[in-house]
Amino acid sequence: MKTRRKFIQTLAVASAATALPIELMAEQSKKQKMIHQVFFWLKPGEDVKDFLKEASFLGKCKTVAKSYMGVPAPTEARDVVDHSYQVACTLFFDSIEDQNIYQTDPDHLKFIERNSNKWASVKVYDFIV
Repeated sequence: MKTRRKFIQTLAVASAATALPIELMAEQSKKQKMIHQVFFWLKPGEDVKDFLKEASFLGKCKTVAKSYMGVPAPTEARDVVDHSYQVACTLFFDSIEDQNIYQTDPDHLKFIERNSNKWASVKVYDFIV
């Protein structure tokens, strides 16, 4: 009985010790800087310059720390390079929480409302740094 009790106590301590780092890691990841990349494939006939102008307003959303908008670079054609999109947006956030706030920012929502009919496809790539 004493051995079983000791085993359960040891297991409880070990579990608590393991849970703390996981919770700490989860909390720290929320505070890590994040990059949000969005690639747009526009519908035929849509003007890239006009769309770039519209997309530039995304950089003015409150939680965006820095932003870049552009078109595919005229780099060498290789199997690993995708030049098929028309517009790319790269937005920098100080945390995942800031990016979550951005998702409901009125300016972001206005951009989607005004422009979602202009793209045929969109892909998003998010990563922490």
